[in-house]
Amino acid sequence: MRVALIALLIAACGDNRAAPCGGRVCGGQLRDDDGRAVILRGVNLANAHKVAPYTDTFEPADYARLRTWGFTSIRYVIPWAAIEPTRGVYDDAYLDLVATRLGWARDAGLAVIVDMHQDVFGEGFGFDGAPRWACDEARYAAFVPRTPWPLSYTDPNVIACFDHLWSDDALQAAFAAMWRHVAQRLADQPAVIGFDPLNEPHWGSHGIATFERDLLQPFYARVIDEVHAAAPHWVAFVEPASSRNLGFATSLTPFPGVDVVYAPHLYDPSAETSGMFDSGHRADLVTNTGEYRLEADTLGAALWIGEYGGQGTDPNIAAYLDAVHDGAAAALAGTTYWSYDKGGGYDLLHADGSEVTPLVDAIVRPYPARVAGDPVAWDYDDAARTLRVSWLPNAAITAPTVIIAPARVYPTPPQVACDGCTVERVGDELRVTTARSDVVTATVSP
Repeated sequence: MRVALIALLIAACGDNRAAPCGGRVCGGQLRDDDGRAVILRGVNLANAHKVAPYTDTFEPADYARLRTWGFTSIRYVIPWAAIEPTRGVYDDAYLDLVATRLGWARDAGLAVIVDMHQDVFGEGFGFDGAPRWACDEARYAAFVPRTPWPLSYTDPNVIACFDHLWSDDALQAAFAAMWRHVAQRLADQPAVIGFDPLNEPHWGSHGIATFERDLLQPFYARVIDEVHAAAPHWVAFVEPASSRNLGFATSLTPFPGVDVVYAPHLYDPSAETSGMFDSGHRADLVTNTGEYRLEADTLGAALWIGEYGGQGTDPNIAAYLDAVHDGAAAALAGTTYWSYDKGGGYDLLHADGSEVTPLVDAIVRPYPARVAGDPVAWDYDDAARTLRVSWLPNAAITAPTVIIAPARVYPTPPQVACDGCTVERVGDELRVTTARSDVVTATVSP
């Protein structure tokens, strides 16, 4: 489905045509070493990491397959319980296993954001995230799980454990120290570009309106400081409180001196509960993504949708994911699908490892991956298999604009129309150079 997208021109840092941006985030975009805007598209890997032994059965070929689908990044899931099963004792054998897989990502050409994942606090409640020692055993014993599982966040024992995390300085110090240890062990992994401090942080009993300001922001700042002590080059991919999923705008404020990517999640609530997307909700998804863009701008951050996804059995799955992708394009945002796993539901693979074709077809599409200047807009007409990308070139950037044109979409080399441009095709990459100083538009079609 084709939509008319809002052409957003993000202001650059200083004079865009005079010099590349400084820092890893500038002009509303993550930047590479050449100053190009980087649009990350990828997958979460993996739901299997949530429970012991906190790993999966994937091989280097799986990472290579992701790259053939046109993806350039992974949000790599790790839980606190896997790293520090006993207080003060880190499982370096586990982190060695993670490092091996990060090497596979590097070999496949995939950038990695390391995600400290939690769902309903942690293992004591039968979920994932914190180790058992992080809260009182009496709380775990009194817990009554609820259906659907997100309602378990309303259990008073879960709330009490979140309150403990947000109020206990020693526990926060342990969490931050754990992150520092992770950074020390993985800092030399070239695939890693950033870290997500905590998945979907819940406010506990604190007021939603003030939680981020009073508790989450200083918590993030503490973790960022510890990580940057060991890995100063890692970009912070910060999530809003999980209340953002309920429609409450974030109240996070800029992090002075820190490169930040704003990393909210994007799901349709009714599709989450019913397993089927109502196409009438399309506009809501696109609008919500536009609101994310405004929040990212307030933070001086780039925008990246850390999770989105849907049921492979949903007959409207293509329309659902198309809405997310179109909203992200309108907001000049990256996206990361949940998740690359085996077994059904949102998983991209069946239990035997074969692909869930409706899901893979819906998420593999062309897009601009690196823009030599400032992205202005892009949109994709999936029926016509036609992508249009517009950007304002930066004359100081000599590296090309890179558009990913997956072979799954274009089994034969596509045509590229771009006035005043030179185009080179390398694998699934269209490398576009231009000497123009005004807005350039490239159109990719079969």
